[in-house]
Amino acid sequence: MRHIMGIARVEVQRFLRDRSNIFFVFIFPMLLILLLGSQFGANSGRSQVALSGGSGTALENALKVQLEEDDLQVSFAGAETVKQQLGRARIDVGIFISDDDAAAYSAGQEADLEVIAASQASAQAVLQEVRTSVQTVSTAQLQRLLLQEAGVSAAEATTALERAETSVVPPGLEIVDTDDVSQEFLGLGQFDLGATQQLLLFVFLSSLTGAATLINARRLGVISRVMAAPVTSWQAVAGQALGRFGIAVVQGSYIMVGTAVLFGVQWGNPWLAGLVLAFFCAVSAAAAMVIGSVMDNDSAASGVGVGFGLVLAGLGGSMVPPEFFSDALQTVSRLTPHRWAYDAFAEIQRHEGTLTGILPQLAVLAGMAAALLALGSFLLRRSLSRAL
Repeated sequence: MRHIMGIARVEVQRFLRDRSNIFFVFIFPMLLILLLGSQFGANSGRSQVALSGGSGTALENALKVQLEEDDLQVSFAGAETVKQQLGRARIDVGIFISDDDAAAYSAGQEADLEVIAASQASAQAVLQEVRTSVQTVSTAQLQRLLLQEAGVSAAEATTALERAETSVVPPGLEIVDTDDVSQEFLGLGQFDLGATQQLLLFVFLSSLTGAATLINARRLGVISRVMAAPVTSWQAVAGQALGRFGIAVVQGSYIMVGTAVLFGVQWGNPWLAGLVLAFFCAVSAAAAMVIGSVMDNDSAASGVGVGFGLVLAGLGGSMVPPEFFSDALQTVSRLTPHRWAYDAFAEIQRHEGTLTGILPQLAVLAGMAAALLALGSFLLRRSLSRAL
C-alpha cells in the first residue's frame, strides 16, 4: 500500500506544480461560476426578506406579521449579515429598523425605514411587495391612532379593527404555477445551479487533460523505472489510478469549498455531497486512465480530453440544465456520468435527500467507474510493453 500511495502522491504533485493549471484549474472555474450566477442565477421561488434591528419592538412585530401574511419569507439577522446576504443574492430585500424608527412608530409618528433590494431583477418585484406590506402596516397604525384620538382605548381600537377586517372579505387573486421546471428549481440560490454544473465540468476536464501526465510517464520511462524497484505491475497501475483520482478530488474539493465560501453556495448535506463527488471523481479518473493508456501523444490526448469532456458535459447537463432537455435527449443524457451526478446533487441540494435517495445514482456511477477502471488498467498494462 505504501508504494501505491507514493506513486499517487507524486502524480498529484506533478499536477499541482504545472503552472499552466493555475488559471484553468483554480481561477477560471470561479470566474465562470461568478459570471453564470450573475447573469442567469435565480433565487428561491419564494420571495425572501430579512429584518435587521428593532428586536422585540412593535414595529418589528407588525412588519413580520404583515410580510408573512403577504406570503413573503421573513428572516432575522444583524445588519452586516443582511448586507452580505444581499450581496450574495441569498435574499431579495433587507429592511433595517433603527431605534428611532421603532420609537417613532410606537409614538404614532412617521418612521423612515431603510430598505435595500438585491441586484437581481426579481428583487425589484419583491421590493414592490414589501412597499405594499409596509403601507398596510402604516395604514393600520394610523387607523388605530385616529380611533384613540376619538376617545377609544387602545385595546378597543385594536379589537374594532380586527373585527372590521374579518367582517369584510377583500378581493383575492390566486396564481397557480403549473410549470414543473420552475418548481424543480425552488430553493436554489443564485450560484447554486452554476456551481454544480461547473463542478462536474471541470472535474472531468481536469482528469482527462491530466491523462497527458500518464503519457509522459510512459514516454520518459518513469513507470518502467518504478517497476524496476520492488513494485509489482498491479501496484504501479493502482498508483496511477489513485493519482488520477487524487487530481480529480483536488479539483472538485477546491470548487466545492471555494464556492461555499465565496458565493455562499449551499451543497446540502456535506457528507453526502462529498460522497457523490468521490464517486464522480472515480469515474473521471478511470476515464483518464483509458485515454492515457490508448494514446501516445500528450498534446493529442489533451485535445481529445477537452473535446470529449465538453461533449459529455453538454449531454449530461453541465451547460444547460437537463430539466430543459427533450425526452430523447433526456434518455441520451443518462449515458453520461455527469447526468447521474447532477441528479444526485439536485436531490441533496433541493430536496434534502438522504443516502437512500441517492443510492441509484451512486450505484450507476460505481458501475461506470468499475468498468472504466478495469478497461484502463488492462490497457495500461498492455501499453507498458509497447514502444512510444
